[in-house]
Amino acid sequence: MWYPDWPLRRPDAPPDSPAQAVGEDNRVLAVNALAADAGISHGMRRGEAEATCPTVITIASDPAIEAVRFEPVAQAIEELIPAIELAAPGLVFAPVAGAVKYYGGEAALVDLVAKEIDRVTGPGFKIGLAAGPFAAQRAAELAAPVYIVEDDAAFLASLDVAALGSEELAATFRWLGITTLGALAELPRDALTTRFGPLGTQAHRLAHGLDRAPQNRVIPPDLDVEERFSPPLENLEQASFIARAMANRLVTGLRSHGAAPHRVEVTAEAADGTTRVRTWRNRDPFDEASLAERVRWQLNAWLDSARFRSGPGIRGGVVRLHIAPADVSDRGRQLALTQDARSVAEAERAFIQTQAIVGLDGVVQARPKGGRTPGERVAWYRWGEPPPEVADDAPWPGRIPDPTPTLVPAEAPILEVEWDGGMPTRVRLGSRWVEVVSWAGPWRDIGRWWEGVGPCDRYQLVTSAGAFLCEVRDGKTYLAGVYD
Repeated sequence: MWYPDWPLRRPDAPPDSPAQAVGEDNRVLAVNALAADAGISHGMRRGEAEATCPTVITIASDPAIEAVRFEPVAQAIEELIPAIELAAPGLVFAPVAGAVKYYGGEAALVDLVAKEIDRVTGPGFKIGLAAGPFAAQRAAELAAPVYIVEDDAAFLASLDVAALGSEELAATFRWLGITTLGALAELPRDALTTRFGPLGTQAHRLAHGLDRAPQNRVIPPDLDVEERFSPPLENLEQASFIARAMANRLVTGLRSHGAAPHRVEVTAEAADGTTRVRTWRNRDPFDEASLAERVRWQLNAWLDSARFRSGPGIRGGVVRLHIAPADVSDRGRQLALTQDARSVAEAERAFIQTQAIVGLDGVVQARPKGGRTPGERVAWYRWGEPPPEVADDAPWPGRIPDPTPTLVPAEAPILEVEWDGGMPTRVRLGSRWVEVVSWAGPWRDIGRWWEGVGPCDRYQLVTSAGAFLCEVRDGKTYLAGVYD
């Protein structure tokens, strides 16, 4: 079951104009009917989509909020088909072998599901039914609004190679004269593996409708992770931290056996004793970040639905959280020559442990951005969270030229400088004075009068004891940075 426009089903989305939702990678995740009619499709780059339809309105996707809003839909489907799997807000997979027998056939089941989700959300959904997840998702993309695949092999053979989801791979196949999955399936798998590596092997398997690699050895079953909370967990920020820590433990444990999860079961027990279970799936194996993200989305949805009484969520907070890998693969991956996955995992584990001690704001990362002063040219954000959007293409008049100071104090202290006719001559360092051997400036900053910050002049001073960046404001000189 798929909603092509789910990220756009929000109050601020324009109903009468072409609109698209884009993800963090600036690719189109959702379009409304007007944007689709204008030629915009899923997976397009944002620039390409806006060139195709200059009047399109672009909205940034917010998966956390979308997951909360999608929870009633998931619950409605779950009432009819147990053990559903969420791939993303708006995209659900459901194993229907038992449900087909119970409801008396595929058509009867699909009709029942369509009526139920239409009652919850109205039209706009698509349903595809096939033997495997890959074929079912492709069928949903072609549905109007339902597509039941009778012959999976024939259906997959007719699809364009773009269905593989990789523009670069599809372009290479077309250059070689391979335009459909049927033509791809006829090629020897060994030849594709030799030419394209793991991507070629995966493409060949998908062309045959095989979504999972066969298990070559037994994966230990006792790799679940669980946490109990007293008092109950109700804070969404704490839930995000716990989700990241548990995801790291689960993936690290599986990694030690050369395995990674494609599906996980998230179980949350409420303070009143009720239990909620939800399965999330991913075509590629989950890593720490993607798994933590799904767990956080689900906790957010359950806690919010209980808070606003919009569904049977987690009332009274979470007292137990359990994550279990429901489908693991031991196919592994080929590391680059200089890649050290063990060191990366150990570093991430150390960061998580440090955050547990000093708090979420105690471990931060820096990202360069535009600005005039050294402090303004760095954006800080919590480790493990996506970096903030920054502007770095403005002219920034008065910006200090490179190199950037090595040390920048949070609050600039007063620096004693002697001036002679507007030229700096000596700097006081502790109890002694040192001569200025070279200097540059001034760079004028008009300040931010609307925030009560007046203008200043900045100078770079070089002495025998070091180099400094200083600001002259209201007749006083302040230390703005130290050069190494």
